[in-house]
Amino acid sequence: MNPETPDQPATPYAWVGGDARVRALVDRFYDLMDLEPGYRELRAAHGTTLDDARDKLYWFLSGWLGGPNHYIERFGHPRLRMRHMPFSIGVQERDQWVACMHQAMTEVGVDPVLIERLTESFFGTADWMRNR
Repeated sequence: MNPETPDQPATPYAWVGGDARVRALVDRFYDLMDLEPGYRELRAAHGTTLDDARDKLYWFLSGWLGGPNHYIERFGHPRLRMRHMPFSIGVQERDQWVACMHQAMTEVGVDPVLIERLTESFFGTADWMRNR
């Protein structure tokens, strides 16, 4: 992102609103995955419980957005593609992940300008994760 201006914080982490807001975003993302039938295939890929996934995504996003490196401190380099290889990820799962995150960002009140930027980044990463 650009250097801090009066209207735009220096990092996406600050722009989202910091720690509590990143946690709220992640919690809403996984709540939606459980609630919305349109995310059925995405939810099915996560097993019976979402507790570990919630923590790992929160830790990862905190650092990825420019905040504390919780994930790296616990697990080292994220190696996203390698860690996701055991899961079948296709176009449908990619699209559901991005749509679910977009909905979560909207519902927790992330700035629409940031939503647009993050959605583009999330799509690129989610597309790179496809393995079928």
